Amino acid sequence: MSGLSDKLKGTVNKVKGETKDQIGNATDDRSLQADGKLDKLKGEAQETVGEAKDRVDRDRL
Repeated sequence: MSGLSDKLKGTVNKVKGETKDQIGNATDDRSLQADGKLDKLKGEAQETVGEAKDRVDRDRL
């Protein structure tokens, strides 16, 4: 279960990033769009870490 926290945080960051990206797109705010894209990348990385932790935990069993 150690990976669950990372995966959850990743999902939250991806949703937050997508929201910023879309608002930035709608308002022509390139800075907000860039922040959103970074949040999405961060979220993807966190989900990957969570999945790796889950694999390690499964392999230990």
